[in-house]
Amino acid sequence: MVVPVRDVPWWGVLSSAAAPVLLVGGWTVAAMLQPGSFDQVRQTISALAAHGAADRQVMSLALLSVGVCHVITGLALRPAASPGRVLLMTGGVATVLVAAFPVRAGAGRSVPHTVAAAAAFIALAAWPAVGGRRGAGLPWGLRAGVSAGASAALFGLLGWFYVELSTGGLQLGLAERVAAGAQALWPLVVVITCYWRQSLARRPSPSPAM
Repeated sequence: MVVPVRDVPWWGVLSSAAAPVLLVGGWTVAAMLQPGSFDQVRQTISALAAHGAADRQVMSLALLSVGVCHVITGLALRPAASPGRVLLMTGGVATVLVAAFPVRAGAGRSVPHTVAAAAAFIALAAWPAVGGRRGAGLPWGLRAGVSAGASAALFGLLGWFYVELSTGGLQLGLAERVAAGAQALWPLVVVITCYWRQSLARRPSPSPAM
């Protein structure tokens, strides 16, 4: 059965493209503004937005913006199944809360920050699996098998981050950046495949030969 696919509006393309740019750009600029040398392989993204960090508003604003982008993308991603869209928006709201509840530099963990970060990571890893659909004619990024594989990969990266976090690993910052970067990038991949499907559907059919 061919499944009808609704269009993704242009503003969803912008929000999905902006999220990974803002995230990577935010942690890159914020790290450059830290006094001395900031080790992005070992130190977390949260440390850049922590109370006591230099120019902490840079990373805080980046996280806030990424969260808003995820909410906008979830609203725009009409071809996806509704539960997936809701989870993507939930991850966006949780990312905003990560920025709203920063940790304090050198003072250990913050419970609200930890809860918000965990909710964001889990929601953003799970949404592809429940956002995928079954049927013919679907965009590649929304096919059930592709969506399930994407979630499996995202949870795998999240597992690496958890292992580094729980063992005090020397690649904690790297694991977090790879996991967060992949989660920010996947909505863009899905939107691009939807847009490509829309472009193909709008092409005029060739005239039959006389």
